[in-house]
Amino acid sequence: MTFKELGLAEPILKALEAEGYTHPTPIQEQSIPILLKGKDLLGVAQTGTGKTAAFGIPILHHLYEGISLSQSKRKVKALVVTPTRELAIQIGESFTAYGKHTGLRNTVIFGGVKQGKQVNALRGGVDILIATPGRLLDLMNQGLISFRDLEHVVLDEADQMLDMGFIHDIKKIIAKLPPKRQSLFFSATMPKDIVELSRKMLGDFERVTIKPEQATAEKVEQGVYFVQKANKPKLLVHLLEQQPQDSVLVFSRTKHGANKIVKKLAQADIRSAAIHGNKSQTARQKALGDFKDGKLKVLVATDIAARGIDVEELSLVINYDLPNVSETYVHRIGRTGRANASGTALSFCDKDERPYLRDIEKLIKQEVPRLGPHPFMDDSPEEKEDRPQRQPRSNNRSRGQNNHKKKSGNSNFRGKNNRNTNKPKPRNFNSSSE
Repeated sequence: MTFKELGLAEPILKALEAEGYTHPTPIQEQSIPILLKGKDLLGVAQTGTGKTAAFGIPILHHLYEGISLSQSKRKVKALVVTPTRELAIQIGESFTAYGKHTGLRNTVIFGGVKQGKQVNALRGGVDILIATPGRLLDLMNQGLISFRDLEHVVLDEADQMLDMGFIHDIKKIIAKLPPKRQSLFFSATMPKDIVELSRKMLGDFERVTIKPEQATAEKVEQGVYFVQKANKPKLLVHLLEQQPQDSVLVFSRTKHGANKIVKKLAQADIRSAAIHGNKSQTARQKALGDFKDGKLKVLVATDIAARGIDVEELSLVINYDLPNVSETYVHRIGRTGRANASGTALSFCDKDERPYLRDIEKLIKQEVPRLGPHPFMDDSPEEKEDRPQRQPRSNNRSRGQNNHKKKSGNSNFRGKNNRNTNKPKPRNFNSSSE
């Protein structure tokens, strides 16, 4: 199926063609026809599957077909609520790109900055509003936002909003929405609280589910290094020095940990920046902008801050800390391997994180290939009792030969389920200690 076959308005098709989009992703192919019919939708899918276009394109189509662009004052006809500033900005950019020939206006509001410019944009009139929960509720309480003309509402990354403590704000927002509307609810996971919230928001809805393993396992080369916690900085520096030209996204479990990683990299003369909740909006946007533009090669992020990171041709993600929630791993590695691209995701695992690794493998229904040897191997007894560590195949050796010498060890890897010969070969991380 192509976008043209979906019956979209010509200005939207023109914009999609300019963006290089010809064929919808699975969630787009399944969701857009439902939404064009005006039905409510419950979408279960991780970031990186094309959700923004899945809900953005049909909303733009409906608004373009129904709104008089000559009216003196635009009214908010569509609302998208999302957990983080970065993701809100990214969604706004997508609406601008897909709707650039429609004449429709969108604006983004979020906390952490003064509200003046955002209020002025609202007073100027907008058709589509993208917002984070806290700032949205604040401006609603000030009487600066009205939903009397609202026709479409999207709740995106609902599980992350729950994790961030926005559940009560979301319930207050939903209570203020007009009963006659089209509602879209997206979440990567469906814990009990999210199921209950979806029932409050949705009417007669249809469901589209894109399973995590469908979205990532076939496109992303995965591998794990067993390493002592104290040696993680050394291994990170070692790997980054092997691929100095690549853009690398490094995940830390905590804000303090992200800052610490940046300091360790600076000591090795590797420039990086951290983005997390304690960073100012200006600092976060500068770091993210430099990373997207290629001025900054290494970005260190916590999970919440990373939700809005969408970088073209990001080929490497490093899980410096394994997440303690299995689904988060899928979100992380989904930062690479976007759309039809391939990518690489490497993880560091110390002995305390091995239960997390087992949970991750249970979720994705495959074993993450063990990588090694490397100069900072974890030879603790617990590892020897774990599954046997795979020795990587060197490109100049036959399938049956393994290299057991650390000094010449080559950390090449190939996922066991990856048999697509048209995919780019896994990247070569030479782990010799020389």
